[in-house]
Amino acid sequence: MREENIKLDVVTWSAVIAGYAQKGCGCEALDIFRRMLVSGSKPNFVTLASLLSGCASIGALIHGKEIHCYAIKCVLNFKESGAGDDLMVQNCLIDMYAKCKNTQISRVMFDSIPLRDRSVATWTVMIGGYAQHGKANDALKLFSQMLLQKTNLEAAPNGFTISCALVACAHLASLRLGKQIHTYVLRNRFESVMLFVSNCLIDMYSKAGDIGAAETVFDNMTHKNTVSWTSLLTGYGMHGRGEQALKTLNEMRRANLVLDGVTFVGILYACSHCGLVDEGIKYFDTMKSEFGVVPGPEHFACMVDLLGRASRLGQAMDLIQSMPMKPTEVVWVALLSACRLHSNVEIGEYAANQLVELQSDNDGSYTLLSNIYANAKQWKDVAKVRTLMKKIGIRKRPGCSWVEGKTGTSTFFVGDRTHPLSQQIFDVLADLIGRIRAIGYIPDTRFALHDVDDEEKSDLLFEHSERLALAYGILITSPGLPIRITKNLRVCGDCHVAITFISKIIENEVILRDSSRFHHFKNGSCSCKGYW
Repeated sequence: MREENIKLDVVTWSAVIAGYAQKGCGCEALDIFRRMLVSGSKPNFVTLASLLSGCASIGALIHGKEIHCYAIKCVLNFKESGAGDDLMVQNCLIDMYAKCKNTQISRVMFDSIPLRDRSVATWTVMIGGYAQHGKANDALKLFSQMLLQKTNLEAAPNGFTISCALVACAHLASLRLGKQIHTYVLRNRFESVMLFVSNCLIDMYSKAGDIGAAETVFDNMTHKNTVSWTSLLTGYGMHGRGEQALKTLNEMRRANLVLDGVTFVGILYACSHCGLVDEGIKYFDTMKSEFGVVPGPEHFACMVDLLGRASRLGQAMDLIQSMPMKPTEVVWVALLSACRLHSNVEIGEYAANQLVELQSDNDGSYTLLSNIYANAKQWKDVAKVRTLMKKIGIRKRPGCSWVEGKTGTSTFFVGDRTHPLSQQIFDVLADLIGRIRAIGYIPDTRFALHDVDDEEKSDLLFEHSERLALAYGILITSPGLPIRITKNLRVCGDCHVAITFISKIIENEVILRDSSRFHHFKNGSCSCKGYW
């Protein structure tokens, strides 16, 4: 700016800061702000809004707090600034704290703004903050409050608000609420003018278990972009439709669409979960030379997962050692998960040690190692892992499953007897287990990872959360309608076998989403074909 003799006033400084912030260059934006202060130029509300956006883009919470203090002292509530200017900065502060994973302070700031003064942006940044940081229930609760409030009729949801709410529905696999929001979208004609709303609908339906509805949304779109195609492709992968995912990729190529890194994550994921090993290797090997996409850690993690599932652990190790960057936590977790699947203690221990060096606080990593030891009947090593977890303060997430009914969602934990219909649930489950034993089901006690006798292990398997959720689903769902279950962890191997048998004797399709993918159980078979 000095070389070009451009006048350095607040407008110039603010424009440069905004440019860096919009490109995600928060550090550079902060550096320009410091130079602005040294020059004697006084920032205004536009400067601070851009700067807070820069802090949010790089998760610079400490710097964001410093800007917050400066705003209180020098900008907010001053006579020369209007109420709209103050609200702009407050909205940016809510957004900054949320993107820096401090939704508690975001909510305090949100609540401090009177209901009549909250703009659509105020509601949207708070709902989006919840949705993007694992607080989907809070996001949907706030979205409901926004729809019901009558104090400020101008603060009606816009396309961005709708997208945030759909992200929350996708996270919870809440098809019922997702459909209600879709109805609101159709009534207010959002999807006809906002491409990203339709893209979010495809993603929501895919993750909520209705891939058919996702296809319908996609087919009815007037305009499609790379995100639209990638969302559908990824959905096919989640539902075990690898061939359709590959077909979609070929259609993208025929349409001359630019394939990006996200597209390749989707196709490698689909190949991994459908046993399309050779196809996955082919796309990984050619993604740079043919498509100009440089493989990142996420692509290597997908490949480790693909090779590991196929029992090619040696190749997976070779791939990790050839990585041009340091392997990330997700790469080692993929390898550890494969070792759990194929009972490889040696490589599993190696992967676990790498995670310890990375100071991973992921409880799932320790649980995987513990399960590897338990499967090998190395009970002393199981005890050591559990002691270590206790020592460093890592608690194992309890497995839970939830199922949607007509009026709400019911959640179940292992051995859960708190539900009002608990006795009926256990009676239905006991009857189901008795009937499938008669047609050949034998409990696989390897999945009851405790040092007890086989009879007690069988009892432990009986009370797993996904079975309780299924029994409840059978109680409340009419014959012929699908039962939709979501589990926060990977489905138990024995429960997978049991539900496959149960699908032979009930008239409902069972659609189960676990932490990795969807399983569609119908007529005694699963969509994963045993490859999961």
